[in-house]
Amino acid sequence: MFKLLSTSGEQSIDLQLGRKLVVGRAVTSDVPIYDPTISRRHAEVVLTESGVRVTDLGSSNGTFLNGAKITEAEAGANDVVTFGKVAFRVKEVTAPMPRPQVVAPPDFPSPKPGAKGGAGGGTIVRQLPVSGGVPAIVIDQPQGSSHLKVHAQSQEERREKKLSLLLEVSKELSKQQELDRLLDKVVDFTFQIMNVDRVSILLLDGKSDELIPRISKSRTGDASAAKHVPQSIARKAVEERVAILSDNAAADERFKGKSILIQSVRSAMCTPLMGSDQKVLGILYVDNLTATHSFADEDLEFLIAFGGLTAIAIENSQLSERIRREALVRSNFERYFSPNIASVIAEQQDAGKLPSQKQPVVVFFSDIRGFTPMSETMNPDEIAGLLTDYFTEMVDIVFEHSGTLDKFMGDAIMALWGAPIGHADDADRAMQCALDQLDTLEKMNAKWKESGRQPLAVGIGINFGEVFAGNVGSNRRLEYTVIGDAVNTASRLCSSAGGNEILISEPFYKALKKPPKVEALEPIQVKGKTKKVPVYRVKR
Repeated sequence: MFKLLSTSGEQSIDLQLGRKLVVGRAVTSDVPIYDPTISRRHAEVVLTESGVRVTDLGSSNGTFLNGAKITEAEAGANDVVTFGKVAFRVKEVTAPMPRPQVVAPPDFPSPKPGAKGGAGGGTIVRQLPVSGGVPAIVIDQPQGSSHLKVHAQSQEERREKKLSLLLEVSKELSKQQELDRLLDKVVDFTFQIMNVDRVSILLLDGKSDELIPRISKSRTGDASAAKHVPQSIARKAVEERVAILSDNAAADERFKGKSILIQSVRSAMCTPLMGSDQKVLGILYVDNLTATHSFADEDLEFLIAFGGLTAIAIENSQLSERIRREALVRSNFERYFSPNIASVIAEQQDAGKLPSQKQPVVVFFSDIRGFTPMSETMNPDEIAGLLTDYFTEMVDIVFEHSGTLDKFMGDAIMALWGAPIGHADDADRAMQCALDQLDTLEKMNAKWKESGRQPLAVGIGINFGEVFAGNVGSNRRLEYTVIGDAVNTASRLCSSAGGNEILISEPFYKALKKPPKVEALEPIQVKGKTKKVPVYRVKR
């Protein structure tokens, strides 16, 4: 059995034998991927007995297997399948790992009852592998005195109470969506459930891979004593993905860090917080500063289970925050940008802060011909209804070709390609948008004719050139737009175009990778330019 896991680790595609899944940018896709390099129906994937069969569906940017462009191919374990520029690795799905058993590291055998291990009796006495999800509590009889605040008459009752306690903790943590409040709740629960002196949570920074302290508390309220976690213990938990129980940590041969001696750490436990994709999110650390041999095997197992619940809650909190932030950005930007571009902007670290810079763009203008005299024979509601129907269809086509809506100007539309996110074939996208708009308008006119509406005709002008692109406006209102001679030229081309005619400039024509048939016209004069501008009419 196989599945596809994105190389960024953010998305996975679960597969069922024989079931075909369509990968694409459309929200109706079986596997929607909102990336500008993904076509609406990009490719089809299906799980076979021997691997994953991938079929390209005529995508614009292609489908690749291990870097080679394909039409259809079968991928095996560890192969990389790339849709546009979004890469997935084929992962073999294995049976769940057996429950972890308590074992001592080879170099450090567990001390026998009454025996002393090494100088000062210090050693790692328990070390358990940790995987994603919530591990089961496998120890029913603690070896030593447990520090869990669970009182029961029998082992069976004790096991039931522990499971019930974890269930209550899970319910409470699921209510916390704000990360800082969630972590505060986790620390409070730890003190309520276990007899420990200090509790700390450190989260892994995704960029630097460093453990960042997020919250630390001491039972005595001494803030200075809870600021630091011994780095030797923390690093081992993260790098080896193991939960650690160490008796008399100051004498432990594995942990010779100065921080342990300075902080007088005696007994400590630490578990990595494992995400659902086996990624380490951080660590949960507890210790005692006085008694040695204070933790039992049962305590470590319970800390692992508690850490599993904490990791799930952290992931849910991060997901909620990401959804909230992206929804806010999308609500602002989907009015101007195609959904896939809005998604890219929303996912950026500084979402909503678009760059202001000079850059080459395609500038597109379309304008309804004879609209002013036509509107004089219509009432306001009819004008509003006509423009709403028209703009809805035309803007959808702009977005379909990954364009940016700059603004409406009366009955005119201004759109861009190349800003704020550019593509190698922006000119071809704009060209196809113009052709599709005229085709759609023909269909709309036929439909309107049946209801007695007057037909519309539009003129379209397209230019390519360097402009200033960025947020322009006042402190109260900013708009993302472009300014420059290239804009003036596109507007002039639009004004010169006849009904259902597309006029393009020479720079735009040269930028096309797949130019249509054109007819050269007399050059036109553009305000601010001494030389006339060469013009081409697109043949349909």
